[in-house]
Amino acid sequence: MDSDPEMILPGQSPHERFMALALDEARRAADEDEVPVGAVVVAGGRVIASAHNQREQLADPTAHAEMIALTQAAAALGTWRLEGCTLYVTLEPCPMCAGAILQARVPEVVWGAADPKAGAVASLYRLFEDPRLNHRVTHTGLVMADACGAILSGFFRGKRGPRG
Repeated sequence: MDSDPEMILPGQSPHERFMALALDEARRAADEDEVPVGAVVVAGGRVIASAHNQREQLADPTAHAEMIALTQAAAALGTWRLEGCTLYVTLEPCPMCAGAILQARVPEVVWGAADPKAGAVASLYRLFEDPRLNHRVTHTGLVMADACGAILSGFFRGKRGPRG
């Protein structure tokens, strides 16, 4: 697939276009034997950061796709305030990543597969909507959820091996 962010295929929404790029990052993670989660940060209609999980590679528990992408975006913009950005991620953010998204003042997150074990946006917690916090994040979930979930399921099925 052509990953040109300027190209929109017929019937494809901008959310699908950028989620497809996040899925490309998830595939890179799988190729590196990392949990296949990918993320991109978009500002002004252009990708300014893209990343995938690198916890094993970097021996860093915080090296989630979202965390790396947020760091890259802040460097690209020269500020930690990512107020004009949208984060696309293939898996619902966990509490750590949701907290970082809130701290970075990201106004919008688009996520793919739900995470019933660690999701902090809709599945287990709703951090983006918590009235006790001083920032809110608009979010759209389950965008290309089947494709996002399939890459994760396939990865873990491969890790478990055949059942006997």
